[in-house]
Amino acid sequence: MLLAMHGIRKRFGAVCALSGVDLRVLPGEVHALIGENGAGKSTLMKILAGVLSPDDGDMRLAGAPYHPTGPRGAQALGIAMIHQELNLADDLGVVENIVLGREPRRLGWFDRKAAVQRARVALARLGREELVDNKRIGDLGPGPRQLVEVARALTLDARIVVMDEPTSSLSQEDTEHLFAAITRLKQAGVSVIYISHFLEEVLRIADRYTVLRDGRSVHTGAVAQTSEPMLVRHMVGRAIDEVFPRVEHTPGPPLLSLSNVAGTRLPVNASLTLYRGEILGLFGLIGAGRSELLRVLYGLDPVRNGDVRVAHVAGRDAERAHDVPSPRATGTGVHGRAPWVRLAQGVGLLSENRKDEGLALTMTIADNLTLSHLSHGARFGFVSRAWQRERLRRWADVLAIRTGGPALDANAPVGTLSGGNQQKVALARLLDMDIHVLLLDEPTRGIDVGSKTEIYRLIGELAANGKAILFVSSYVPELLGVCDRIAVMHRGTLLPAAPVADLSEATLMTQATGGAKT
Repeated sequence: MLLAMHGIRKRFGAVCALSGVDLRVLPGEVHALIGENGAGKSTLMKILAGVLSPDDGDMRLAGAPYHPTGPRGAQALGIAMIHQELNLADDLGVVENIVLGREPRRLGWFDRKAAVQRARVALARLGREELVDNKRIGDLGPGPRQLVEVARALTLDARIVVMDEPTSSLSQEDTEHLFAAITRLKQAGVSVIYISHFLEEVLRIADRYTVLRDGRSVHTGAVAQTSEPMLVRHMVGRAIDEVFPRVEHTPGPPLLSLSNVAGTRLPVNASLTLYRGEILGLFGLIGAGRSELLRVLYGLDPVRNGDVRVAHVAGRDAERAHDVPSPRATGTGVHGRAPWVRLAQGVGLLSENRKDEGLALTMTIADNLTLSHLSHGARFGFVSRAWQRERLRRWADVLAIRTGGPALDANAPVGTLSGGNQQKVALARLLDMDIHVLLLDEPTRGIDVGSKTEIYRLIGELAANGKAILFVSSYVPELLGVCDRIAVMHRGTLLPAAPVADLSEATLMTQATGGAKT
């Protein structure tokens, strides 16, 4: 065994994150570590990477006792980790981020030429050598940022590379480059611990797997001898008969309409109509303008041209039901609304970037869930904590939000939750408001398969209750399984939407890559 972890335990106060986990990794293998959100995967890997110390248990690396003194100590012993939440310096360039903390020097000074060469080699292994020319990480989208994080890990002389949800922000093309790099690591004798909720990736890339459930290792085996339903059963403790449950719903009158909408850079041209009680999917390659379109609709980014119309809903302010040029806009043909006006109209956005745009990580779970509508629970200028706890209990039950303890602590910082549970809190805030048009940008990113099924069912129920849902996703099977119609964005242009019955993975990819309408 290259790595043997036995009986690993870890508590955070009253919360037991790990209660006896075993993990054994062979040299030159891809070992998948899978489980539901809150099962303990990230905590176990932070212990391996020296970020946390175990309360109990034994760890051995290449037969020798393994007790890292911290992240640097773990790196020195050959452990490289790509965290689920990216750790990049936004104001530094790609090259500086890749060599950060391990900067090559010449005569005591930073050797930029050597740094560029090191970064170029790492990015070339991922098929994205051109990223080396970018000056600032903060100007990159989620996909390229993810690749920079992977490239940084590849520059280490690692014996084990831990990849925590490495493809969550990657396009299909970038995912293929990553898989090719993983294959090369295996051939060089490097082991990869691969954490992913995409079980089809696990079945394709991994050699063996270990399943965690409720802080324990419950099953391990060879990938060649298992199947996706078997893995799901081990993860959730039961069989899931229907991955994409269908709730009957019937589209009604229009709630949101766009006409030739263009943003400052993206989108270039977008027209669509979203109906009450409809789930409309939005697909496209990374960089095509999907997220930018949602930001324009929500008023986060300016509208350079075109019209956005939100139909009046009973109980809403009729004055805000129709878009007119913003009073702060200049020039002609500029239409838009601020996010607080969109909220007043009944439009809500779930951002794909929960860390920077979806949550206030240092604030409590209860505050995050109610932050956008605190006035609903306020009396005489004070927010009722009982009201906050009641709202949290409701959505914790619906979305299975867990902190790892026997009871959900409303006062715990939301940043202490697992990535998937953080995503559930961000989604719960949107659902807890009186929202009629939901703009969902990658709502199931980082969420386990059991919770995904419940969210799909919830989206169907929302549509059945008359909500209109614009569902952006990079995962084609869920779009085909959940949506009524799907529209594809190609280089900033939104192609006409088509019924799901008329579409397939092949036709969607053809439209996304070539812009074909049929």
